[in-house]
Amino acid sequence: MNDAQQPAAAFWQRPAGPRTLADRARAADRTRAALADRAPDRLTLLAPDPHGRFAAVDLDGGFALDSVLDDGYGACTYLYAWTVERGTVAAPELQRYYDAYGDLVLHPDPATLTPQPGEDGSWYVVCDAAWPDGSPVDVAPRTALRTQLTAAEERGIVPSVGLEHEVTFYRADGTPLTGHGIDYALGGTEALAPLLRDVRATLREAALGVESARAECHPGQYEIVLRHRDALAACDDAMIQQTLVRQTAARHSVQASYLAAEGPGQGSSCHVHLSLNSLAGDNLGADGTDPRRPSRLLGSFLAGVLRAAADLTPLWAPTTNSYVRLRTGDFAPTRVRWGADDRTAAVRLVGSGPSLRLECRFPGADAQPHLVVAALLAAGLSGIEDDLPAPPAGETLDHLATTPWQALERFSTSKLPARLLGEEFVAHYAALFASELDAWCEAVTDWHRRRGALRS
Repeated sequence: MNDAQQPAAAFWQRPAGPRTLADRARAADRTRAALADRAPDRLTLLAPDPHGRFAAVDLDGGFALDSVLDDGYGACTYLYAWTVERGTVAAPELQRYYDAYGDLVLHPDPATLTPQPGEDGSWYVVCDAAWPDGSPVDVAPRTALRTQLTAAEERGIVPSVGLEHEVTFYRADGTPLTGHGIDYALGGTEALAPLLRDVRATLREAALGVESARAECHPGQYEIVLRHRDALAACDDAMIQQTLVRQTAARHSVQASYLAAEGPGQGSSCHVHLSLNSLAGDNLGADGTDPRRPSRLLGSFLAGVLRAAADLTPLWAPTTNSYVRLRTGDFAPTRVRWGADDRTAAVRLVGSGPSLRLECRFPGADAQPHLVVAALLAAGLSGIEDDLPAPPAGETLDHLATTPWQALERFSTSKLPARLLGEEFVAHYAALFASELDAWCEAVTDWHRRRGALRS
């Protein structure tokens, strides 16, 4: 589909701003009906896994319309417990996912329908996961987020979320596409131009609702931001965007990397902009007397996020590479504090009046977005439940762990993560994080060899 053929408002395009779960369900009905009218050739089921990527299954379009949209489709249980290399983990907490390697059921969410650019008649659809008896897979990232959205709506709160992911582009020889930092630059980005032109066209064809794009501060680094939207759509679409960016980069013989730290002193983030809204869509964040001061509700939510931030570090920083960002990055958010329009703070209060929101700067680009937003909502809602007052701006309350072992210890032993996310969730993700550390300890890298040579 070329630019002239692209509709101004594609039926699958997600609206900006907050949207209740009920409104999403109604949108799903409309998009499903519209898809049936188009008689798709292929439907690709996407299941967000614990490592911030999709597991996928391609289906014939007619078969998918006839039965899968209603009944779901089977997928191996280990999708939600495998390692990043798709291996198994010897942990009792994960055993039910490996025992007999049976099937879960993936249920497509038609509200997520997205055309596959350059593939006429082919569509992506993101799925929820259930056990064969119909009960949800509680540790599945999308289920965890749905759980927190339901809890928020029970309090009359509907979040709106915008995610900012940074990506670094590399040539086939491993060198970044620019030889120096290009923060806000126009000149010096010429090597990126052909790739970015195709990225823009691809994202436009998918109608993902891009808000802005700019060069970033490290060599080869760039940022593409989607408009804010309901939390599920924000996380699903951010992952679809990453998929499309990687695919487009590969066509140019370029690698698109979402490592948290491409090198010491460098950081790639997943900043989360989050606002609280009423069921009717009105912003609940601003104080009635000062459009730049948080309301009591948003202040309590902020206090809850800050209280839980250090305990939840493995969700913001899920790989060993994450801790290079936290230890060496210039803007690493290791001190748990907030500030008004302060990019050195872990949580930045930004906007005013109806746009007042939190920018949570903990997560790295390698974090799983559904888990990140679920954790932020769980933490913030606990602050509202406990009627916590907002702490003074600039006051350091805690510190994120700067080694993965410290992070695992706090996540596993503190009582707060289990209160917020459930004991099964904590045990599950602690086991996955421990397997990441085990794999790192069992690897031999160029760094080891270089250090060994210095001993000779």
